[in-house]
Amino acid sequence: MAQMEIRLPKMGESVTEATITNWLKNIGDSVAMDEPLVEVATDKVDNELPSEAEGVLVKIFFEKDQVAQVGDVIAIISTDGSFVAETAAPKTEEIIQEIAPVVNNATPTIITEVASGSGNKFYSPLVRSIAEKEGISNNELDTIPGTGQEGRVTKKDILDFVANRGTAKTVSTPAVSQSAPAPVLATPVVTPAQAPVAKEVVPAIPSGGDEIIEMDRMRKLIADHMVMSKHTSPHVTSFVEADVTNIVKWRDKIKDGFKKREGENITFTPIFMEAIAKAIKDFPMINVSVNGTQIIKKKDINLGMATALPSGNLIVPVIKNADRLNLTGLTKAVNQLARNARDNKLKPEDIQGGTYTVTNVGSFGNVMGTPIINQPQVAILALGAVRKMPAVIETPEGDFIGIRHKMFLSHSYDHRVVDGSLGGQFVRRVADYLEAFDINREI
Repeated sequence: MAQMEIRLPKMGESVTEATITNWLKNIGDSVAMDEPLVEVATDKVDNELPSEAEGVLVKIFFEKDQVAQVGDVIAIISTDGSFVAETAAPKTEEIIQEIAPVVNNATPTIITEVASGSGNKFYSPLVRSIAEKEGISNNELDTIPGTGQEGRVTKKDILDFVANRGTAKTVSTPAVSQSAPAPVLATPVVTPAQAPVAKEVVPAIPSGGDEIIEMDRMRKLIADHMVMSKHTSPHVTSFVEADVTNIVKWRDKIKDGFKKREGENITFTPIFMEAIAKAIKDFPMINVSVNGTQIIKKKDINLGMATALPSGNLIVPVIKNADRLNLTGLTKAVNQLARNARDNKLKPEDIQGGTYTVTNVGSFGNVMGTPIINQPQVAILALGAVRKMPAVIETPEGDFIGIRHKMFLSHSYDHRVVDGSLGGQFVRRVADYLEAFDINREI
């Protein structure tokens, strides 16, 4: 029987795994080339994967809600149309239990899975990879209470540990025998005066009449990502007020003609994006990411725009090479990505590769905000609401009070690599570009 292995494809540079959310075909069903086969969800986007072959689905390796790694075989398709039902392979534990009496030649002994931790606990490859990424030692890993089958540590357990690391109570480990050699310390000894005070997380207890709402999958991922970002980057926020009167007047003047010619509404967002892209070219060290002690300076300027979904969740589609687009191109890119986000039609490539993020808190009537950095980036800009404000206007004939359109720009940045000087100058430069907008500009 000719067979074709269907593997989980790479769906973005930072995506290493996906959750199987729904199989669109059952075992024994015929599958056409490029026909949707399975629905998967990553921490970025939900997506349908098309079949890479025509034939009959003969085997599924991951059930609904199970997590597969990029490159894993998730299904097999018989390309010659033949189908032979396969019996499920016995579990590892069952095989070991069967052969144990023969090997021992004595009373049957139940042998459990081989431990891949420092003691007798089993850790999945996913848990091990998260531990390695977060710098969690084997001793720390052994202290994490597992909620999985037979007390195994799940992905949720280790992510909860990372989120509360440094604040949760220390779990005591077995004392080392006096005959064992003293361990070598990898970090400097912290004296009691220097040690952070452990804080117990107080659980929220519902009272009578309270409604308990379980987070959906996307909200859980957002929560984990936001907590991780605050643990990773020391956040600093700088604020600048910008006079955007010329932009407001110019848009009012050209928006109807632009709509007739291009078939698109021109909003303030692409104008702001243009100014941000210019400022990034002036201050390229804002357009970086951090890898340990290395700073990765990005060649491309890919602007992410935080977009609210109808569900209330948040997603960040990306405008690729924003500095190479004119204002018309930026307008079309912004509108198309916003439509696709609302209609749940974003592709994996639409949300990957961002180097700097912009969030428009003004769309909700907010004056300013303190946004959280979208890791692994090092900065994010919040755009406040445009409001009519009384202002002092300086002229050669003297100063007077007038009505101006103003807005606040809130710039949060990673103080590990972006100091106040750079972070403050960057957001000031964005404001300068906005204030110098040519009211007679042709488009």
